[in-house]
Amino acid sequence: MAWTKACNVADVEENSFRKFEVNGVPLLIANVEGQFFAYPPLCPHMAEPLEISGVCDGKVLTCTKHLWQWEMRTGNPMGMAERELLMYPVSMNGTDVMVDLEKELVYDYDD
Repeated sequence: MAWTKACNVADVEENSFRKFEVNGVPLLIANVEGQFFAYPPLCPHMAEPLEISGVCDGKVLTCTKHLWQWEMRTGNPMGMAERELLMYPVSMNGTDVMVDLEKELVYDYDD
């Protein structure tokens, strides 16, 4: 595993997310009730940038472009979403949010 510091816990407010770039890999880091999660920054539907069109409502992430939703702790689709969110392994080292960047996660978009 290639654990890398993505941010500090204070960098992401509770029940929100923020985009970071770590070693050239773009990430969305989410703070869901004090627990941290990391995802690729694009909607798995049509590559919409989630830092622009995404809305975090507690435990649910919604892409406002086409109203796809996911449970943020699991990445499981909700409602109309047909694909799950890819998730990076996350661990904590004190106040550092660490992400396993051994392999960049990317969605396979249909043409």
